[in-house]
Amino acid sequence: MCRLLTIQAKTAFSIESHLRKFADIAKNSKEYQGHGWGCAYRDETAGWKFYKNINPVWDDDLSRFGKTSLLVAHARSAFEDRDIVIENNMPFFDGRTVFIFNGELRGVKIRAEGRIGAEKIFNYIRRFDKGNTRSALLKAVDIIKKRTRYIRGMNIIMVNDGGIFVSSYFTEDDMYFTMRYRQGRELVICSAPYIGEQNWQPIANDSVRVW
Repeated sequence: MCRLLTIQAKTAFSIESHLRKFADIAKNSKEYQGHGWGCAYRDETAGWKFYKNINPVWDDDLSRFGKTSLLVAHARSAFEDRDIVIENNMPFFDGRTVFIFNGELRGVKIRAEGRIGAEKIFNYIRRFDKGNTRSALLKAVDIIKKRTRYIRGMNIIMVNDGGIFVSSYFTEDDMYFTMRYRQGRELVICSAPYIGEQNWQPIANDSVRVW
């Protein structure tokens, strides 16, 4: 299963410093997180910029990145080691919303376009988003839960001009699927606390949070 990271701050921070900590989490995860990775970050003049690589995040040159005030990153663990191509790397983007996902669902009965399950879920949520992303996320997740035979985990982060929207739901392995956040000069949301760092708070299971 994948690893997720989102950071927001009022002033620009070093992308590399956070990605190195994220890479350590991915490399030391109990499940393999090396099927490629990607990130999206805000450029004050050009808007969103994107980067994707089919190699593991811990093997990439992270010094290529400068500073930003908003970063979204994703390290991929492909479902059943399938469809490992760079086009399937997240973040996904529809021109308005950046989307990353971590989870495992079986027997999903929804109609949505997409190459992989995560993209189908993103497109399904978008169907309900008429400008209120929180409401769309709540509605879509509720329907998906009812129309899925088994959900091991379903963690979602969506970022747009309306805020950062985090949905967390899982049925097993609390330690692995519980997302954490730390808020001070920077808001950091991650699949796990940075290694060796304290003062992280859990995001409750079966909840939607907005920042």
